[in-house]
Amino acid sequence: VQLQASGGGLVQAGGSLRLSCAASGRTFSSYVMGWFRQAPGKEREFVAAIRWSGAGTYYADSVKGRFTITRDNAKNTVYLQMNSLKPEDTAVYYCAVRRVNYPSQVANHYDSWGQGTQVTVSS
Repeated sequence: VQLQASGGGLVQAGGSLRLSCAASGRTFSSYVMGWFRQAPGKEREFVAAIRWSGAGTYYADSVKGRFTITRDNAKNTVYLQMNSLKPEDTAVYYCAVRRVNYPSQVANHYDSWGQGTQVTVSS
């Protein structure tokens, strides 16, 4: 599975961005897609996850109510809509795929990773 993340950029606090993660290479009906982020000097942390099929979205407490993860199965693409952005959301955002249909917030439970996209939120 190859993942291509895009959509990062510079935005003022309170603004919005939408990240995209396009997947290719395999069928994904039993996979989970996740978004993680890593700020300088910090560990990679879970942001959100979604099953490719069936119901279920999962969020870190720090982004609940502000971020929304969705998928477009026809396009093999997962999105992360980020609203009400804060300076502490500044990080490199990565998408990842887990080849079991059970979400996890642990980074090393994911099997393939995209290249990351920078999100910078100015105060």
